[in-house]
Amino acid sequence: MAEPTAQPPMPPSAAVHRWDGIAVEKVTEMISRKVVAGGRQMLAQVYLKRGAHVPLHRHASEQMTYVLQGALRCRVGPDEIVVRAGEVLHIPSGRPHQAEALEDTFEMEVFSPVRDDWLDLAGAERPAPGTPSGSPPAERE
Repeated sequence: MAEPTAQPPMPPSAAVHRWDGIAVEKVTEMISRKVVAGGRQMLAQVYLKRGAHVPLHRHASEQMTYVLQGALRCRVGPDEIVVRAGEVLHIPSGRPHQAEALEDTFEMEVFSPVRDDWLDLAGAERPAPGTPSGSPPAERE
């Protein structure tokens, strides 16, 4: 008789998060954000006032920056790039980068893997892989 094969674990339930239910984290006087994190990726709404500066840094996460309103001047490695509303900037893992808001800017950031440093600053715990975090999931009828 053949032995039963182990079944892969079931993925966690899906969850809906409401941006209006997530507290705004004030990073500086000029920058604030809201974050939703899963086990392997993170999505953030970021608000930058004109003149806000994100200093030169690097991280292990691959990053996508989608500017919804406004404009950013970004330096990625030796390249200077202006990213405007409707444009997406891809920043590879480990690449040094910085940004300046040329006008009041609203943008979405996607990171993979999750940036633990962002969760640590917000006082949040990193979720177990595949477990949603951020605000409690919205109730669905």
